[in-house]
Amino acid sequence: MHGVMVLADRLIDLCARHAEQMAEQWYQALIANPRTKSYKALDKEACQRHAVHIYKNLGRMYLAENPYQAVAHSLDVTGLAEDHFGRGIPLDEVVYALVLMRRQIWLHSERQSLYVTPEDMSEVVVSINRVTLLFDYATHIVVSRYQQMSRSATGRW
Repeated sequence: MHGVMVLADRLIDLCARHAEQMAEQWYQALIANPRTKSYKALDKEACQRHAVHIYKNLGRMYLAENPYQAVAHSLDVTGLAEDHFGRGIPLDEVVYALVLMRRQIWLHSERQSLYVTPEDMSEVVVSINRVTLLFDYATHIVVSRYQQMSRSATGRW
């Protein structure tokens, strides 16, 4: 388990130190992707601030005793669901933006040669599973909040 935490520490540190760069790379992938076409109309900084926050706070969520609650808190701080709903971004595009955000973690860590030894490869699986879980939670929370806001907006419960 110690090796896994060393690898997790490197991943967390990389995300915190490179959050702005990763958010920029994510944003470029986001506006280039036909599955997220609504994001082209949004202000770049408005999009990136959510990604920067998530990348900088990945460690807090990753190491939390209750990761679901930590993810919910992080989404509360940035107002991601509420902001995107208010801007009229379709839910399927928000979900795919989260997929791209998660993917950027692995693309960036690969470019930075974060995983260099054969032992790292086996430890990567644990980190991938944990990060995937965090983004699964984020997706669930965003979808739930979209449904609540949609029902509130239409007056249907």
